[in-house]
Amino acid sequence: MQPKSRMIAALQSDGCRRPDRVPVGEVGVDYPISERALGRPTLYRAKWKEYQAWWQGRRREIVESYKRDIVDLTRKFEWDFVPAPLVPADVPPQAPEFTDAYRWRMPDGSEWAFSPESEGHAICVRYPPMTADQIAKPAPPHDSQLEVVEHIVKELGGSHFILGRPDEDGTFPYENTVGLEEFLVRMIDDPAFVRQAIAAHSEATVLEQNALLDAGCDAVLPGADYCDSRGPMMSPRHFREFILPALTRLCAETHARGKYLIKHTDGNTWKILPLLIDAGIDGWQGIQPSIGMDMRLLRESVGSRLCLFGGVDCATLVAGTPEDVRREARYAVTHAGGSGGLVLVSSNTLMVGVKYENYLAMLAARDY
Repeated sequence: MQPKSRMIAALQSDGCRRPDRVPVGEVGVDYPISERALGRPTLYRAKWKEYQAWWQGRRREIVESYKRDIVDLTRKFEWDFVPAPLVPADVPPQAPEFTDAYRWRMPDGSEWAFSPESEGHAICVRYPPMTADQIAKPAPPHDSQLEVVEHIVKELGGSHFILGRPDEDGTFPYENTVGLEEFLVRMIDDPAFVRQAIAAHSEATVLEQNALLDAGCDAVLPGADYCDSRGPMMSPRHFREFILPALTRLCAETHARGKYLIKHTDGNTWKILPLLIDAGIDGWQGIQPSIGMDMRLLRESVGSRLCLFGGVDCATLVAGTPEDVRREARYAVTHAGGSGGLVLVSSNTLMVGVKYENYLAMLAARDY
């Protein structure tokens, strides 16, 4: 099988049709693994180096690195699916106002911070006040935002499964509005704001997803997290009221084009997993075995209704040994991939701290 057909067989697995081996890939790779694998510097998910490059107006250099390095990583690791992200539009960058070495304020009043110790993504630590009339109007992505996607499709679209990564996930747009805590409070205190925000940002997500699919992607991966390690961040009632209709729409719009929707969400999803399936998602990525999302139990629960994108916890890839990784990967392949319906990936992304030899041990498990 070619990589694309292998992925489609996994997504459509019903116990009769199955891939010749478990497909592999990653939705994102932070720079240490990329630089070790490729033997050169990269600006793809390069954290502080990348942020500085954007602010310095080096967009062309960043985009070219994304193009070259995502394609080369796919070939190096023999991935079956390829992440294809939107990139910022080709417009003059907004200059931050630094309030500390790793803390800054943007022109819209939001304040951001970066941890050089953990090297996670920069996070918004203060959101400016927002009323309903300040919610952004939906707009399609600028053509320049599709530069990396179009290059990846040109290079690999004939053989590989291309997974488009929209910027938006309007089903739960707290990052684009008032922040997580305030958005959850408004589900109770100001439901009209929440409905309007989800409606506007869901429409923006549809426009981005359509642009990605029109550019040649085979699937899209909206990325808002609904859960933490304890369970959903909102009650199941609020999930049904606010989020489920929007997610159902994203799935319907994608399926109308004959393509697939893979939903990312970290955390303990047991309480809302049936609702995710009811919404129509084709796959779920973000599975964390270390917090109770056991691959065997998941397969027993969802049967052939859902393709599971998972297998090895990021905590194991960071702190474990190659044998720990092999054990976890074999468990997933044995109990969740025996009849297909499994794509072997990390529980999130190949983040800073993942050991290179551990990732190679995980990839080797595809043949078990």
